[in-house]
Amino acid sequence: MQIQPLEQGNLSARAYYSIREGLIAGNFKPGERLVMQDLAERLGTSVTPVREACLRLVSERGLELRSGRFATVPALTLSRYIEVRTIRIALEGLAAELATRHVTDADLAKLEMLHSQFEEADRLNDGASAMHYNREFHFTLYRLSGMDMLTAQIEGLWVSMGPILNLFYSKGHNTYVGASAHLTLIDALRERKPAKARKAIADDILGAGDSIMNFIDDSEKN
Repeated sequence: MQIQPLEQGNLSARAYYSIREGLIAGNFKPGERLVMQDLAERLGTSVTPVREACLRLVSERGLELRSGRFATVPALTLSRYIEVRTIRIALEGLAAELATRHVTDADLAKLEMLHSQFEEADRLNDGASAMHYNREFHFTLYRLSGMDMLTAQIEGLWVSMGPILNLFYSKGHNTYVGASAHLTLIDALRERKPAKARKAIADDILGAGDSIMNFIDDSEKN
């Protein structure tokens, strides 16, 4: 588990963002137990800020509280994945549409670079790096919407997706089947075509959908 010690300040808020970042980045797996004392030691703080952070994430459905000593990453279920995916398509599609109004040549160059780094990591079967560059690509795009609240809502959905993708990639399902959707999206941004950008995001999110659902279905049976 990758987690950095906290600097002094609002320790509860810092613990929240650190654990939340770990979930988004896929540093935890579905069903994983997060012992608060262990998290506190890793963060270099007392248990109280960690407990407050976990309770906040529980209220956002990023974690589940099983006792006063530990929280758990929600289990891998098909219904949870489909619900998160459905909302992602709506919100991320909206962000992509709005991004077509604000994108610059420099933004397009950055997105092209991130996509190339993502493809290279995927080609090398480096799941952790592929997840990292894919996330950077997407959130570079969503910030172009100019709506901080929308981006924050999308981040909340990625809190739920990170652990799912972590487990999916860790089991060797590295091949990315929707790389063309990234390129179509870049073209849509360059052409300032909102509907095309929205469809590209939907295609990207749905691209690995069958593989992920089959993986989840197999996991639930075992």
